[in-house]
Formats: sequence, C-alpha cells, structure tokens
Amino acid sequence: MNLMEECAICPRNCKVDRTTGKKGYCRMTDKLVVARAALHMWEEPCISGTNGSGTVFFSGCSLGCVYCQNHTIATGKTGKEITKERLAEIFLELQSKGAHNINLVTPSHFVPQIIDALVMSRKKGLKIPIVYNSSGYEKVEIIKMLEGHISIYLPDLKYMDVSIAKKYSNCSDYFEHASKAIEEMVRQTGEVSFDESGMAVKGVIVRHMTLPGCLDDSRNIIRYLHETFGDKIYLSIMNQYTPLDEVTKYPEINRKITDDEYEELVDYAVSIGVENGFIQEGETALESFIPDFDCEGV
Repeated sequence: MNLMEECAICPRNCKVDRTTGKKGYCRMTDKLVVARAALHMWEEPCISGTNGSGTVFFSGCSLGCVYCQNHTIATGKTGKEITKERLAEIFLELQSKGAHNINLVTPSHFVPQIIDALVMSRKKGLKIPIVYNSSGYEKVEIIKMLEGHISIYLPDLKYMDVSIAKKYSNCSDYFEHASKAIEEMVRQTGEVSFDESGMAVKGVIVRHMTLPGCLDDSRNIIRYLHETFGDKIYLSIMNQYTPLDEVTKYPEINRKITDDEYEELVDYAVSIGVENGFIQEGETALESFIPDFDCEGV
C-alpha cells in the first residue's frame, strides 16, 4: 500500500488520501514541492563548512509552529512541484557545486519519494553525506525506513512542556514522539564523527532554539538530552528566534530573547557538564538570515 493513501507518515495521523490530490495536515499532496535548492552557509560549522551545505527546502510541514521563520514554505504558499527524478538530479547538481552534504530541510512528509530519489542519485554518483534536518516530530517507524540512507540527523527538540507545545505548535504529544525519534536516530548513527577537515560525516546533532519566557523548559530539555545521550550527540543551543508578524497574537513571545537569557542557558549547559555543542554569537535573530524561497536551483 502507498503510505500516502491513508497518510500516517507523521504523528498527526490525518489519514488523508494524498494520492488523490487531497492535502494532509502538512498542507501537501503526494507531489514533491521544493522551494529552494542551493548552497547554504548558515548551518552549524561542521555542516556548512567553507563551501556550504547543499540545502533542499521542502514545502509544507507537519508541525506548523506559530512562530515559524520559514512560514511561507511551511504553509505551502511557495514552492515548485517536481518529480522524484528531478529531485535526484538536484542532489547531483548540489554535489557538483561543491556542497559538503545534502541537507534535507522539513522532509518528513515526503520520506518515500526522498528515499527513491536518494537511491537513484547514488546510482549516478552521489557520494556526499545526507543530512535529515527536521522538527523532531517524527514517527519511529518512519525514521527506521531511513536507516542506511541518512548520515547525519539534525532534529529539533523544541519542547518538553506539554502546555507550551500545545500553545505554539498545537502538538501536546510533541516530546513523546520527538524523544523516541531521537533515540532511534542515535541508535542508527552512533556517536558524532568528523572527517579530517572537521566536517560531520555521521551522528546526531540536536538543535534547541529557546523561546522568550520559556527558559525553564529549555533547561529541562538540555538536562534531558545530556542525561540521556551524554557525549554521543552534539547540542546546538540557538538564540536566533525571530518574532515575525505572525506572532502578534502571542505578545509573550513577540520579542527576541535577551543576551542575559541566552547566556544563562549556555551557562546552565556548561554547569551540568555539556561539552559537545554549538552556540550562536552575534546578530543571528535577524530576518536577513531567512533565505529567499524563490525556487532557486529547483
């Protein structure tokens, strides 16, 4: 059976028949839609490197956070419909441009097509690592389908607090699913490892972007990750939360986090023994860091 006929690829389990042109919670049918495919310099240093990460931004999203910085593509408002054969070509084109890796951004709702495209492109010479860059809101059985196809998992772990997850992502079961998915990702890849130039070649890097007023939940997330996985994973503690027009209905998060808030969180991570990680410095909470989703490279 086609997984999209009664779609339950993500934990939303909306059961929509996407093969008939109906759209799931992700706002997508079974047709691949990509908004940008280009070298991207704004990931962690071991992902972007000097040449850039070959980043493919997929339209649609199964999570739908109210503060999403990529809301124009997450809501399916932009992007170009392509075949999986064209997706395979895009992977090879990015490799030919010197990309350190292929970076699949918000790919969850297109996993079956992506696997097919990866198989096709590998037969034609794709060799660089594959990065699975997701919200973390995943089903374990879908992540298991990716074993052998993904080199590096780059999931978010956004929330532990059920009420915060419900309020900002309509997703009270977020931590339940994300924590299990990350466990499976770690099982597949083992400890993070790097090549001689410092580029990541396998492993799991978990991102957490702290939200204004949610410092307690952020501390709990970092403690959970460190106690559960220790040095097997890397943490990426992010301060780049950018309040866009969409959050005016949520005044408590309609601001950037302060330097003091972010420093307090980083100091906490250090105090509990976190050693493998990335932090952000400088003006990262700017709209200029959000790429143009103009179908470049698609």
